[in-house]
Formats: sequence, C-alpha cells, structure tokens
Amino acid sequence: MKVPKRLQPLIDDGLIDTVESQLMSGKEAQVFVVISHGERRCAKVFKEAKQRSFKQAVQYQEGRRERNSRRSRAMAKKTRYGQKEQEQAWLNAEVDALYRLAAADVRVPQPYGFIDGVLLMEMISDAEGLTAPRLDDVTLSAEQAREYYAKILRDVVKMLCAGLVHGDLSEFNVLLATDGPVIIDLPQAVDAAGNNSAEWMFERDVDNMRRYFGRFAPELLGTDYGKEIWALYEAGELHPESRLTGCFEHDTGTVDVNELMSVIDDVREEEAYRQGRRNRSDEPGVEEAAEEWQESQRER
Repeated sequence: MKVPKRLQPLIDDGLIDTVESQLMSGKEAQVFVVISHGERRCAKVFKEAKQRSFKQAVQYQEGRRERNSRRSRAMAKKTRYGQKEQEQAWLNAEVDALYRLAAADVRVPQPYGFIDGVLLMEMISDAEGLTAPRLDDVTLSAEQAREYYAKILRDVVKMLCAGLVHGDLSEFNVLLATDGPVIIDLPQAVDAAGNNSAEWMFERDVDNMRRYFGRFAPELLGTDYGKEIWALYEAGELHPESRLTGCFEHDTGTVDVNELMSVIDDVREEEAYRQGRRNRSDEPGVEEAAEEWQESQRER
C-alpha cells in the first residue's frame, strides 16, 4: 500500500521495512500492519488533538505529574505552547503505561519504540497467525469465559499493584490471542493513588468484564471482585498473587455526620493553605517569563 506520510520517517530511518495494510482507524489513532526488522508489527499513529473525539481527557489526566514547573504552568494556562506540551504528555501516557505494565508482567502488546507520534509495538495474532479478534467478536464456552475472566482479574491486579488503572476496560479493549486475553488501548490509564476517580474507574473496569464474561458463565454475575480488590489495595494488602474470593461484605454501619463534616472542613482548610503557598511559589520569575515569551514567538 501507499506509505502514509506519518510513517515515512520511520521507513527512512530503517525502523520499518514495509507497510502491509491498515488494520483499523479509531477515535484516537490509526493502526497499520508493518514489517519491522523482519517481523510483523503494528504501528499506531496517534491523531492530533483537534482530530480526536475523546472528550474526558481532564478526568483521566488528574494525578499525572509534570516535573517541569514552567511547562506545568503553560499547560494550566492553555497557551499555545502549553497545549502542545499537553498533547505530548497525553501521547506519552500510553507509551509509559505499556512499558510499565510489560515490566509488571501484565499481558499487553510489547512496545518497541515511540517516534514522532507513532508507537511501534507487537502484533497480536490468533492461532492461525491472523490479527487477533476483540473479545466482542467471539463466542465463548462457559469454561473459556471462566478461564479468561480469571486471567483478566490477575492482570488488573498486577496493573493496580503497578499503580495504574486502565480506566476504559471492556470487551472492546481486549484482544484474544493464542495465549489468552491481551489488554490494549491505554492512553487514558490513570494513576491509582493520585486520581480521585480511580476507585470508581477500577470498579467499572472489573464490572464491564464481569458483565461480558457473565453472558457465557452466568454464575460470574454474582461476584464482586472489583470492590474486593480495591479494598485490599487501600489496606496495603494487595499483591500480584493475592487470593481472591469474589465476595465483598459491604459496610452497613451508620455514619457520624458531624465527624465527617469536621474532617471535610479540615481538608478544605489544609487545601486553601496549600493553594495559597503554591500560588506564591509558582509565580514565574523574569527569566521564566522571558523563556515563555520566546517560545511563543518561535511557534508563531
């Protein structure tokens, strides 16, 4: 096929030998099947922000830390330079998550490099060497559903132990390879400890999987692994080999409203104090202001 413009630099640099075909085109990216160093791999070409349709970026980005204070301020102010840096940070999120999860033995596509907005990664295949189907496209036996659900649970536990929550896990974001389910699509992966929505997202991820596999093994619908796993995580007792039961005892005790309001007030006062200190310390100096002005001039 004709070489896409975004892939030509990788061919010029010898990272890709040939482009075989387009595998898919989604709201976030286009994926191509390529030959790289003699192997069939995937090249995921991320779309620019103005072309993407993912609308909840802010919720997912909470808790992601930006070490460069000048860049962080520019991103917060949504300057042209800040928007450019925000875009790069969003693209790097999936790459960072893939490397981090692969190191944690989570079954995700093996990443091979990220160059100019193109992620080169493992091609996930089925037993016949063809592109692996999504879970949504297959019919399972009850035994397969139980086996694959257990595998997914082990992987989400490993993810959480590595400090990440997928955030959008469903049958549409899991491929069925010869060695079982492979979790894909991680640009929205969230920091488990730094995102206020992490618990809700994690339980939604697990519930999505429970409902899907429960179509084929109805007894799975009666399990509650999401809350059980998160409770172990919050207690500092979760590890990759944790034994799970699928049961969770919900707290039915009454809440002391006065005590709760007192805690909320304390948190508000602490946050107000912290914000006041941050506003004073984050004021850009003359040199930083000059750098930002020079950067904006270069972009024009």
